[in-house]
Amino acid sequence: MSFCVHCEGQRFDRARVLRALRQVRADLRDGNCSTPEGALELALEAVKSLEIPHLEWEDDPGHIVH
Repeated sequence: MSFCVHCEGQRFDRARVLRALRQVRADLRDGNCSTPEGALELALEAVKSLEIPHLEWEDDPGHIVH
């Protein structure tokens, strides 16, 4: 099975996010955070640090992104 460049990129980005969140989970198990708010903050910062590119929207109604 093959994917278009756009979909392949999304799969790669999803994998990066999941790896980052798994690392946060492991860090939390080690006792690096004591509050739910702190845990969420760690997770958000982990995902933000990945620098995942955003799709650029075009005004052309004939252009389809899937």
